Amino acid sequence: MPDFLWRAADAAGQVSQGRIEAASTMLAMKALRERGLTPLRIDDTVGMVGSGMVQTPSKLTGTPRKRAGGPVNAADVLAFTSELAIMLRAGLALDNSLRVLIDMNQKPKVAELLQRVLDDVKGGMTFSKALAKDSALLGDFYINMIRSGEASGQMPGVLARLVEHMERLRALRESAISATMYPAILLGVAVLSVIAMLGFVVPQFEKLFTDMGDALPLPTRIVMMAGQGFKEYGVILGVLLAAGGWLLNRWLRSPKGRNWWQNRALRLPVLGSLLHKYELTLFTRSLGTLLGNGVSMLTALHIATETVGNSILKHALAQMPPMVKEGGKVADAMRKTGIFEPLAINLVRVGEETGRIGPMMLELANILNREVEIGIKRALTLVEPVLILVLGMLIASIIVSILLGILSVNDLAA
Repeated sequence: MPDFLWRAADAAGQVSQGRIEAASTMLAMKALRERGLTPLRIDDTVGMVGSGMVQTPSKLTGTPRKRAGGPVNAADVLAFTSELAIMLRAGLALDNSLRVLIDMNQKPKVAELLQRVLDDVKGGMTFSKALAKDSALLGDFYINMIRSGEASGQMPGVLARLVEHMERLRALRESAISATMYPAILLGVAVLSVIAMLGFVVPQFEKLFTDMGDALPLPTRIVMMAGQGFKEYGVILGVLLAAGGWLLNRWLRSPKGRNWWQNRALRLPVLGSLLHKYELTLFTRSLGTLLGNGVSMLTALHIATETVGNSILKHALAQMPPMVKEGGKVADAMRKTGIFEPLAINLVRVGEETGRIGPMMLELANILNREVEIGIKRALTLVEPVLILVLGMLIASIIVSILLGILSVNDLAA
């Protein structure tokens, strides 16, 4: 049987490590649990295949652990939330779990955050209040989910659902970012190709065409003028474009510029619909997750609205809590905002009538998520060939223009 290197924590939070012989990773985990240990990492001594549990830098071989710098980011929050859920589900106490996370963490800033939380918890503060000091990083959604876990006494389950929610949102964002990478690369290649042609290829033919003047074909003269202008003013043009891009980016980050762009973006033919559904996916998934963990409807509506990034949609969604507070139904409030499709409104109405509005919100989020993914794929099937066609036409037009000039030179020589 293969040997496994293990790292585990006991009920007191003390971390130990060693070697165990077992037929599989699962049997090794079972053997450790029978000893009263919570497995943190199990590695095959041959293949070093992780168990998929808490992934930590290995101390088993005696090599020093590499410390990672930088501020705490969303990936760090997801990582320690997932690890905390595993340890609490295995029966480890909260304070001991936090000690283990601090001991294992690679990032000093994350360890400092967890140490502050541990100190507050040991001082008698609730876990949610201790985390609320870092609400700018964690967000109201995260804090309220933890608060609901404390109120219900189901902290491991709430953390597991919180991790699932965060992973789904991360997957949605990453799919949107990944979808734009290939078109961005194509656009970059197109720009670099044109720069290379005008800056290096076209000037090579300048001496050949110098004496022909107006005898050159019009396309050749245009390309030669563009090449000459790029050669003389290329640096200035580059600086102006960079400055213009910086100023535009700065303006778009301002409240006025951001509102202008977000309003225009929603009206774009294909992209507008995708952005609309993407933002509603964030809202409905957050609302469904909060309601499923016992958060009141009004509180959940306020928090879920804050997860939406588009100010136009956020303003429309902000009208829902007052309507619901006055005794109106959620489905009617959604209809009055004018941003939800009939399918979404009917699903929520069914959820209200059956008392399952939380699960219906999550189902609606799944439907919107699938529509966003399908829409991205369809948009890419349109954008990619268009970009390739434009790139090909730009390069071909420059090459054809040069060839026309060469043929004109041959005609004159004949």
